[in-house]
Amino acid sequence: MFPKWFDKWNRENPRDIYGPAIAIGVVGGAVFAATMLVAFGQPYATDSLQTGPRGTGMSRPEFKADLARPDPGIEGFLASTSAPVVPQGGEETAGAARENVPPGLEDLTVENYDRLLAAMREWTGIPDLFNDMASYQTSVGYVMIGMTQNLNENWDGHVNANKQVGVTCYTCHQGKPVPSGIWFDPGQVSETMAGWGAVQNRATPVSQYTSLPSSALMAYLVEGEPVNVHSLESRVAGVPGKDDYASIQKAEQTYSLMNYFANSLGVNCVLCHNSRAFYDPAQVTPQWGTALLGRQMVNELNNTYIMPAGALLPETRLGPNGDVPKAGCTTCHKGYQQPLQGTNVIGDWPELATTGAPDYGN
Repeated sequence: MFPKWFDKWNRENPRDIYGPAIAIGVVGGAVFAATMLVAFGQPYATDSLQTGPRGTGMSRPEFKADLARPDPGIEGFLASTSAPVVPQGGEETAGAARENVPPGLEDLTVENYDRLLAAMREWTGIPDLFNDMASYQTSVGYVMIGMTQNLNENWDGHVNANKQVGVTCYTCHQGKPVPSGIWFDPGQVSETMAGWGAVQNRATPVSQYTSLPSSALMAYLVEGEPVNVHSLESRVAGVPGKDDYASIQKAEQTYSLMNYFANSLGVNCVLCHNSRAFYDPAQVTPQWGTALLGRQMVNELNNTYIMPAGALLPETRLGPNGDVPKAGCTTCHKGYQQPLQGTNVIGDWPELATTGAPDYGN
């Protein structure tokens, strides 16, 4: 095909033709891909939630494919959903016809109590729930029903901040006796040093396996400490861990909580904060107020319901330091800004929406 002189010269002067060919192929492929993106648009299109003024970076992008992918738990919840039976008057009540009826549910009709009981057993993965009065699960279940009704009735500003979503047993349990996303107090993970508990630089689940303080959830979701960061002043008087002021240590503890928030909801800082003024409460987003209510709500849940119920739990349900499993943002949200991707879980379960008489819409 080629002249003899060329074949002779090629044999006597071998060259690496693969390297240039590969380089040309890579460049050509990149040009082709760029041309296709310009012509047809990128296949992994994104959508964004704007959380603040335009031009300030206050938006949260997500792939549309991810937004369209349903949480597998939604299907499980919908499978256990049935329409309530609207009372007509004169029906037999659960308190008169059934045993071990939880407080607050005695006046339900037998039909609505039975459907709710079947759903709660499915939601919690406890098939004999409320059958055995000696079971700790029955005793704890009584407390949890009151907690669920309180959430729906008194914390609407957080639970239904964007639309009606509500809370049922399934929100946290999702078919398991012990919900995922619970946490225990790790205690002092090392000796106290330099006037500040050395609860840092130790990988623990509570600190999201970072070097941030492991005491943040206990401080903010149980003890109700105010969230604050270090003052803008270069020097602030006080002893860390003793004097109540916005120290660097408090700021690090706050960052640990914020990191927990971000992981729990699958969001970043600008969902709540203005990126140009994190420290300015006048420039936060509406979601900041929702998060504040959520923190206050979790404090109440842990102190009023969950921790007192710890006396009912067997030792096998307690943490390594003997404390009860506690709730946090992850317990409900499980990586979504709204639990179960904003599915309305309370619409068909008015019995759990209030401590008063259920509203069946009749």
